[in-house]
Amino acid sequence: MTETQGVKGGLWCLRMAFCIVYVTSMHREGNDLDKLRIGIIGAGGIAGAHAYAYQRMDDVEVIAAADVVPGRAAEFLGRYGFHQGQAFEDYRDLLQLDLDGVSICTPNVAHFQTAVDALTAGKHVLVEKPLSFTLAQATEMVRTSKQRDRMLTVGFQPRYDPNMKLVRDIVRSGVLGQVYYLQTGGGRRRGMPGGTFIRKELAGSGAIADIGCYSLDLVLDALDYPLPLTVSAFTSNHFGTNPAYHAEADRFDVEDFGVALVRLEGDIVLNFKIAWAMHMDTLGPTLFLGTDAGLRLTPSSTGPWGGIWDGGIGSITLFADQFGQHTETIVPVKEHEVDRFYEKVRDFVMAIREGRPAPIPAEQILRNQAIIDGVLQSAALGREVAIEIPEV
Repeated sequence: MTETQGVKGGLWCLRMAFCIVYVTSMHREGNDLDKLRIGIIGAGGIAGAHAYAYQRMDDVEVIAAADVVPGRAAEFLGRYGFHQGQAFEDYRDLLQLDLDGVSICTPNVAHFQTAVDALTAGKHVLVEKPLSFTLAQATEMVRTSKQRDRMLTVGFQPRYDPNMKLVRDIVRSGVLGQVYYLQTGGGRRRGMPGGTFIRKELAGSGAIADIGCYSLDLVLDALDYPLPLTVSAFTSNHFGTNPAYHAEADRFDVEDFGVALVRLEGDIVLNFKIAWAMHMDTLGPTLFLGTDAGLRLTPSSTGPWGGIWDGGIGSITLFADQFGQHTETIVPVKEHEVDRFYEKVRDFVMAIREGRPAPIPAEQILRNQAIIDGVLQSAALGREVAIEIPEV
């Protein structure tokens, strides 16, 4: 080997060594950089479910949490093992960080401003249900999402239940013919929450927004969310305000029961009813009546807290006429171990990664919010009201 060849060989080895170190370094940094950076706003009960879901994802890191209660955000991060995360009392400080997305887990009253600020700061947003406090706020949230070109998705985890998907497939198959009547809702014999859920200034609404939004989503999503037109409603809170039934009766000022008749586009009428508490075991099944067939659903949950649609489906029955006979076909429900909440959060993460639209778009849930808004208005006025959804 000549001296020149030796020098060249040495330089080649040095270059290779440098490349190996550089590529290894970049690979390590790339893995770190490839993790989505998430913040959680609100460190109360529901935030724990979000934290647990993110905790199970290797490609996500929760780098911050915020809560107005001093010390709660730091305790929350430590509890779920996010020891490197930053804790804030003011969520606006959290939004100054380089984040890909945020979970908003605040009381209902804070959904609006928190989401608008997060979207304006360039973050994708997963907001817990209900979408907002009022229809006007929900509209502004959707507008901001569009203007800032950032995702705004809503936390309706029942959609990820395989049997909810089965119902949607049955309805959308056309086997029912023209659907003209819907009945949905449900009731807990005893199932009233407390704290922020029962104060109008923080929650805006009671049972209607808390669990009624799920019942509405079940039937409306199956029909691709027809536009609501009018609503005539009644609400009451006989149980929540009675010390015999609720420990915080003196602070209870939302509804624990509601019923409404809602007209939808396409000559469809919706009978909607919901209860946190009642002297009854059920408010009946969910029904789809069509010109060719009918579908009856019962919830899977039972007991004092059962009978509503934040869980799964217990039975599915298809009613039709065949060969001149009335028939009832039992559609087998799917046995599964799907973690609906995890799937909801994971779908949000993958939508960010893949640049997909919002898994459960706020623009769609705007119609859900419009019905809730209309129910409250109609009940307060004691008459039917028109539902008008502003352009977004």
